[in-house]
Amino acid sequence: MIFCVFSFNRGRFLENCVESIEQCVPDAHVVIFDDDSTDPETCTFLASLEERHTVLKPGSVSSHRLGGLYDNMQAALDYCRDESLVCFLQDDTQVVRHLDSSEIGELETRFDNNPALGFISPCFIRGINRNRGLAYTYDGDSGLYFRSESSNSAGRFFSALLIMKPARLLEVEWHFGRSEPENERQAKEVFSPMGYLFAPFAMWLPEVPAYRGKRKTLGLRLAEKKRNCGYYPFRIMDEAQVRSLKARDPEVLPYAEDFLNCEPNDPPRPWAYNPLTGTGWLKTLNQIEVSLRRLFSA
Repeated sequence: MIFCVFSFNRGRFLENCVESIEQCVPDAHVVIFDDDSTDPETCTFLASLEERHTVLKPGSVSSHRLGGLYDNMQAALDYCRDESLVCFLQDDTQVVRHLDSSEIGELETRFDNNPALGFISPCFIRGINRNRGLAYTYDGDSGLYFRSESSNSAGRFFSALLIMKPARLLEVEWHFGRSEPENERQAKEVFSPMGYLFAPFAMWLPEVPAYRGKRKTLGLRLAEKKRNCGYYPFRIMDEAQVRSLKARDPEVLPYAEDFLNCEPNDPPRPWAYNPLTGTGWLKTLNQIEVSLRRLFSA
């Protein structure tokens, strides 16, 4: 399985993500798709990565103009079209446990046994979803969870962090859209719901601040301070923790907060993955500032 990591101006986070793959999946083939980062720390680390991995930047693998996450995901699909199995991660994510060749073989089998399956999520479920009315059903035949239909459709058929077989996407002439809702709609048209692993191996880092160089609104700056956003990498799960994860009853969902710990300490739970989550009037202030910027820049 090849790992594609999408990067932009988060050098410290990118380093953690790549090193987690190297530590947990020995001899993994890693390709970094960088969206033309300008942050010096990120550029320095990207240069050092070229000694042991492939680093690609916009325009280097496709004739069409690239830029942005979803354009680079399309570039990754084009680049990996002949690969059997591909995992998409981002710089603010990491692999959290060791993944051996037998488990990768099981991923292949799950796709082979489910011809309509387009995507599998490698991630734990966000603990913040416990109170959002999202239901997950375990399918013993496939060894996967599937999300039940609800008013919140996002993430039922597609997620930007994914495992896929390129040939399956190419068969349906898949082309990544420019937004998550667009890809969700497309996936719903051609594939069955996305599968969630019984024993996930990756996760978004919690409470990550906006990337370096982003022009932040006052609302966003205050929200990041209120949530104490920062660098909270996960501690790699030990053998006992992995055994416990794999031996649990399927009724026990793999919520990240129940199985993972950050270093050197955990931020308050449940973890958030957007600085504006649960910030009330600060989220409203941010929306007003963004709207005013668009109005005066038109």
